[in-house]
Amino acid sequence: MAKAVAVKEAHAAHGTKAGTATYTDGHPLDVVQYLEAKLILKPDRFNSVESFRDFGKLVQRTAKNVKVGFIADPATSKRPDVREITFGDTPDFRLYNNAFILRRRISYVDGFAVGDPEIVFKFRHPEEQKAAAVDVRPHIAGTYRIKFKAEALPLKDQIGSYRILYSHTCVFGLSQMHEADKASMSTLCRVFPALSVLKKSDDEKITLVNEGIVEEVLLHLGQLDFGKGIVAKCDVALWRTRGEHMPLVGEFAYQCKFEKKEEVHHKAKELCEQFFITLQQDVKDWIALGTTKTGMVYRLKGNAPQSHE
Repeated sequence: MAKAVAVKEAHAAHGTKAGTATYTDGHPLDVVQYLEAKLILKPDRFNSVESFRDFGKLVQRTAKNVKVGFIADPATSKRPDVREITFGDTPDFRLYNNAFILRRRISYVDGFAVGDPEIVFKFRHPEEQKAAAVDVRPHIAGTYRIKFKAEALPLKDQIGSYRILYSHTCVFGLSQMHEADKASMSTLCRVFPALSVLKKSDDEKITLVNEGIVEEVLLHLGQLDFGKGIVAKCDVALWRTRGEHMPLVGEFAYQCKFEKKEEVHHKAKELCEQFFITLQQDVKDWIALGTTKTGMVYRLKGNAPQSHE
C-alpha cells in the first residue's frame, strides 16, 4: 500500500478532491463518468452459447419484475465475440500488488485476429480519491481514451448488497506505442509515468502473468433502461485458458455513462441498485463470490498476491 500512496503523492500535487484538484501539469483530476455493475459467475455453467442465452433470459425476467426496461440486442442470436487477453507484470507481481493492471486485448473474427490490439492500463482501488489521483495518461504521440468507472460488485462473502471499486483506465491501440522494447520496465515507465515509483532497475522486464493466455467468449444481451436517460448495455462472458480451454470465470456486466454522477436522477440510481441486488438473489446459484476476472488469472498457479480488490 505504501507504494500506491507514493504514486498518489507523486501524480496529484494540487488540491484534494476529484474535479477541483489537478495533476502536476495542471490538468483537472478525472471524475467518474461510468458505472459498471458486475456479477462474477461460476464458469462450469457456460458450456454452450445456449447457456449464455439462458442467463440472458434470467436477466430479462428480473428486469421485468423490477420494472427495468430491456431492449434485446439482435447479436444475441448470433455467434459470440471472441477476444484474447494477456496480462503483463513483474515476476513478483509488483504492478498488481500496488493496484495496477496492465493487459492486452486482441479481437478475433472467424478465427483470425482483426484490428489493432488494445493496451489497457488501469489503477483500481476501493477509495475514489486515490483512484482519481493517479494520472493514467500515457506519454505517447498517438490517441488514447480515459475511462474512470465506479465498479459495483457483490460483497466478498454474501449476496444481497454491493461494494464499489474505482477503476481509472487508459486504453489505446498497440500501434500508438512506438517503442521497440515494449516489455522493458524502463519503456513502460516512460509511457506510464505512474509506474515509475515501482521500477527497481533499468533492465527489468514485464512478463506474461502465470504464462496464461485468456480466451474471452462474450455475448451481447441488450440494453437495460433505468429511466431518466440512464441506459446500460449488458453482456455475459466466459474466460477460459487458451489451448486447454480450462474455464476460469464467467461474468455478467452492464455499463452506463453520464456526464456527472451528481446529476444522475435519484430514481434511476434507486432502480439500478434494486435491479443489481434483486438479480443477485435471482441467480444466486450462478454467482462466485470473492474474486474478479483479473484475480482468477493471478491465481492460476496458486498463491494470490494482495490485490486491493
